[in-house]
Amino acid sequence: MVGPRVKWLVVVVAVLVSAAAFAFAGEPKAVSTTAASLPASAEAAQVTALREKLPSSGVTPAIVVYRAASGAVDTQAVEASRDRGIAAVKQWAPSAAAAGGAPTTAIPPQVSQDKSTALVIVPLKADLPDGANSEAVTALRAAVRDGLPQGLTATVTGGPAFGADIGAVFDGADIKLLGATAGVVAILLLITYRSPWLWLVPLTVVGTGDQVASKALAALSRFTEVSADGAVTGITSVLVFGAGTNYALLIIARYREELRRTEDRHEAMRDALGSAAPAILASGGTVVLALLSLGFADDPFAQSLGYAGAMGIAIALAYALLVLPAAMVLFGRRLFWPFVPRVGTSDPSHAGVWRRVGDVVTGRPVVVGLAAVAVLVTLALGGLGLSVGQSPNEQFLEKPEAVVGQEQLAAAFPAGTSEPATIIAKASAAEAVTTAAQGVEGVQEVRKAGGGGDLVELSAVLAAAPGTTQAFDQVRALRTAVHDVPGANALVGGSDAEALDARTTTERDRLVLFPLILGIVVLVLLLLLRSVVAAVVLVTTVVATYVASMGASWFAFQHLLDYPPLDVSTPLLAFLFLVALGVDYNIFLTTRAREEAAGGAHAREAIVSALAVTGGVITSAGILLAAVFAVLGVLPLVQLAQIGVIVGFGVLLDTLLVRSVLVPAVVSLLGERFWWPSHPADR
Repeated sequence: MVGPRVKWLVVVVAVLVSAAAFAFAGEPKAVSTTAASLPASAEAAQVTALREKLPSSGVTPAIVVYRAASGAVDTQAVEASRDRGIAAVKQWAPSAAAAGGAPTTAIPPQVSQDKSTALVIVPLKADLPDGANSEAVTALRAAVRDGLPQGLTATVTGGPAFGADIGAVFDGADIKLLGATAGVVAILLLITYRSPWLWLVPLTVVGTGDQVASKALAALSRFTEVSADGAVTGITSVLVFGAGTNYALLIIARYREELRRTEDRHEAMRDALGSAAPAILASGGTVVLALLSLGFADDPFAQSLGYAGAMGIAIALAYALLVLPAAMVLFGRRLFWPFVPRVGTSDPSHAGVWRRVGDVVTGRPVVVGLAAVAVLVTLALGGLGLSVGQSPNEQFLEKPEAVVGQEQLAAAFPAGTSEPATIIAKASAAEAVTTAAQGVEGVQEVRKAGGGGDLVELSAVLAAAPGTTQAFDQVRALRTAVHDVPGANALVGGSDAEALDARTTTERDRLVLFPLILGIVVLVLLLLLRSVVAAVVLVTTVVATYVASMGASWFAFQHLLDYPPLDVSTPLLAFLFLVALGVDYNIFLTTRAREEAAGGAHAREAIVSALAVTGGVITSAGILLAAVFAVLGVLPLVQLAQIGVIVGFGVLLDTLLVRSVLVPAVVSLLGERFWWPSHPADR
């Protein structure tokens, strides 16, 4: 693929394929703000499915909170503001029948006990796509504030408002994320190569691959249930850029090494690919398989991310192994100016900082190895007391209006007023279910919210703030109470029930996917290295890196960054990325050591030589990948920032400590037993 003529064909085909993807992929499928976020078996999901059979199924409430700066709230001004708001969202409003059959303007405001706060419910269609929902909330916010008397404020919260504010986080996010990522990669490539133009080739190739992956995801979302929301596309873009640039760094490093041995650049690239491609394919294959394992998750977000990420990494592999080599060969040695590799120049494996590091580590492997383990254990201890589970109010780095309104509601009304629990039961048992629900500690009010046919919908206001441990306890108690009503077939849903079921779902997913991901990594290492000992050692080190990174990051979240608890999906996603991506660097190191051992080198000398040759490029790759994940912090969602910190720190830890110190120390201690049962020299 890098011959004198074939290289041109490869580049032309790549340009045509990329152009076709840009031209014909189209936009991703619109996502409803009420799109399923739970498996169908979850109780809250069953409630959602049953509600769709009711006349009121198409309604979701936006809540307007009015607050007086002093004294009692002006109810006349509130009613006038309410009417303006309802008129402003008329095109997004449900039918009168779906809203309960009464004119919405006739619903009086609810006033708090101290008279300082009032709330008004404005019904909106429940199936609005994200764009339409954001338009409706924006129009409502503008209308209810227009003409308010001085000292009276209006804040819009509730489900639609939270959906709109999350959507606002991702407005222009793809451009912002792409720009930040490309900028970080460009700077680090400039520092790595110290060439005024070499960095342009990998950046252009990887950037094009990233955009092709984005277009492919958009197309996939239109024909499957895979979501292309902002979080999925953002994380996928980071994966493609990070992994693609890592592969590019390794190929270019091996190509530069071969140019010192071979005059013909085409032959040098063929030799470089012959040496580097197996490790890159094993590395990329590990990441792809690990991401595909998310298909076994019950969490639809994890499933979508798994399929999207796997497709993105596959595209990154194709561009790195096919397009990049052809593009590099087009320009020849002059691309490396001013540090042009010449035949006969010194081999970096015989000198340099990484050979000295290897000599120090393998010279005193017990002391150095124990010191590395002590560092990992100390970092892991920072995770004591780690807490998982964010409330809706805690998911933003910057507090949006929906959160402000929620806090105002919680201060003046029962905290669960804005997000009541939903009970669906047999209509014939409505009275018994209502009585049972009213008897639950923490349930402030139970009222009929709708119904139809043989079903009734009840709304239960909880005393606890949404998303808190107390709210989950009250949902559990409410479920127990209504489940015990004979013949009612009662089920409890709503936002707190959904959050509780999401937590249960992710706990199940962790139990299934942690061992599955580890099994995939072990299998790939066994096939690549043909060594049981090496596979066990390397997997153990990446798991240790994950635990240490979680501990250090949690300490930073609590004592430095003042972050809330982790999102329920964060431990699983961090584990996936750190294990799958972290093992990459160990693959690159140990496959090179295996090459040296196959040539007759002892395990100690093999790992030192491998570290000397790969140390610089792997360190550059690790720093670059960590920086790319840190770019997730440009999106003001706590979950993405937390993933960026955990994975970024973990990659640095793996690159600078585990791969450079701990693994060489262990290999030195084990000696030839590291390759058991199949020594490389025997092949």
